[in-house]
Amino acid sequence: MGAARSLLAVPASSRKMVEKALASEADTIFLDLEDAVAPGRKTGARRDVVRAVKELDWGGRPRMFRVNASDTRWFYRDVIEVAEEAGDALDAVLVPKVDRPEDLRAVAVLLDGIELEVGLEPGKIKLEAQVETAEGLTNIDAVARSTGRLRALHFGPGDFAASLGAPQTSLGTRDGWDEAYPGHRFGYVMQRIVVAARAAGLRAVDGPVADHRDEEGLAEACRVARSLGFDGKWCIHPAQVPAVNEIFSPTRDEIEWARRVIRAYEEAGAAGSGAVSLDGQMVDAASIRMARNTLDLAGSEGSRGPEPG
Repeated sequence: MGAARSLLAVPASSRKMVEKALASEADTIFLDLEDAVAPGRKTGARRDVVRAVKELDWGGRPRMFRVNASDTRWFYRDVIEVAEEAGDALDAVLVPKVDRPEDLRAVAVLLDGIELEVGLEPGKIKLEAQVETAEGLTNIDAVARSTGRLRALHFGPGDFAASLGAPQTSLGTRDGWDEAYPGHRFGYVMQRIVVAARAAGLRAVDGPVADHRDEEGLAEACRVARSLGFDGKWCIHPAQVPAVNEIFSPTRDEIEWARRVIRAYEEAGAAGSGAVSLDGQMVDAASIRMARNTLDLAGSEGSRGPEPG
């Protein structure tokens, strides 16, 4: 799977909302069995996931769903029923509230047996993990390296604030700004998640902004997450997708800078020069890596216009 900027969450129990999500511009979509489904409907919603994964057109997107947390009574049947019935079409399972590496290993063991039973390629179904607690952050390096199935770490800001006992009135990283604290309250947490993800070769995805009408707040949260190195961000409504896709794409100015850096580096190499300079600034190996990352992302996701002003 290539880099995905927007991840749209949709209740697994609502076929109408699933179809609307699949018609959106979201790079990735997941069917939610956890927070978005009432307890009395969770069992039946597993069948909704199976049907949606097998019957609907996902437009080339990976087919993913979120199970209930491993300490709930629904967890193991979520994994077994969906993976056994739709494993041939299923790409990934999103696991919430991952506190320890054992939480992911438990899912991996279940998937090992299911893949053997139904004749799937071992390791076919991947995992993505949500870090939502103080314990999860403490163990994040071990979590990131817990299983070869893992491909991404996600930040869950609402549950994380609750696990700290920190005051929070809205869901989303915009609420990290507080007059009582001279900085972003989640800055350390978010950077820690990105560092652990990158060290293990994983993607990093920021959590949602709950008020889908707050366009300014969403844009601000996206800019913070992108500046810290996140690959993309959750959306809880299709209306949020365009802004997320735009802000997590390189600007034309960034792409042009990257092209000029590569060109200057190649010209210096052809001339046998070890020193490379562009616009009066030294171009070193780190500059080259940043430039190549920008061009790789632009090639797979497109570009947006220059920032205003």
